[in-house]
Parts: sequence; C-alpha cells; structure tokens
Amino acid sequence: MDVQVLWWQWVLLGMGLIMLEMFLPSFIALWFGLGAIVVGLLVWLFPAVGVSWAVFIWVFASGAFVLLWFKVFKPSMVDKTKAGISRDAALGETGQVVRAPHGEGRGVVRFTMPVLGENEWDFICKEGVLEGDKVFIMDFSGNTLIVAKSDA
Repeated sequence: MDVQVLWWQWVLLGMGLIMLEMFLPSFIALWFGLGAIVVGLLVWLFPAVGVSWAVFIWVFASGAFVLLWFKVFKPSMVDKTKAGISRDAALGETGQVVRAPHGEGRGVVRFTMPVLGENEWDFICKEGVLEGDKVFIMDFSGNTLIVAKSDA
C-alpha cells in the first residue's frame, strides 16, 4: 500500500498542532506544528519526497525547534528585573537622582533595572545630592530608600 501525504495535509497538521497549543500549558506542540509546516513547504517544493523522509524531516525539524527554544530563546527571556527578590539583595544597587530633595522633603531616584518592581523610588539622603548624581541603596524605610552618594 502506497501512502501519499500531500503538502497541504502537512500544513493542516501543523496548524492543528499550533492551535492545540492554546489548550496545552507545555509550549511544545507549537514547535511540532512549525516542524509540520516546514515539511509541508518542503513537500510543496519537492513533491517527490517520500512519506518516510517527510516524517524523518518532521521529527528532525521539530527537535531542532524544541532545542532552539530551550537552549537559545527561553533563557534569553528570563526576567532580569529585581522584582520579587528580597530587600537585602537590592542593597548596593546604584541609581541616578532625577529629583533632588528640597529641605526635609524626599527626592526621586531612577534605576536602569527595576528594584523590587519599580524603576523610580522616593529617597532620603543625609548628604546633599543634586539631579544627575549617582546614589546607591543603603537601607529601606518603609517605601522610601535610604541612599548615599556614590563616588562613581
């Protein structure tokens, strides 16, 4: 019995697997769906490709997509913010003063990477600081940072 799988059947299988991903939390069916679409395009370009080769290419392409996801793309998508870390881990982080404190008021410091989920914090500093000065976190007082002027 000679089985022939047409190119559009591979594309349909790929789309079905990609749609199945909406109901699965694994994020794996997507890559097998993309592999099937790759095979569909390959069979469309080269209709003489046999079923056994097409299945082999599907497994290889799907494996390559999964490998790329876990080794290249997923690690680069890790949350690089400081949100969710303990307060002690935020000590020493350096930011730039965007509004200097006036009198007994508080100033505002901005960090390049969020500290405890926020880019800007109110701060208290015992030294005089101006806008643009670099400061680092020494401690927390409620929702206010206690900072010191940085030499860098």
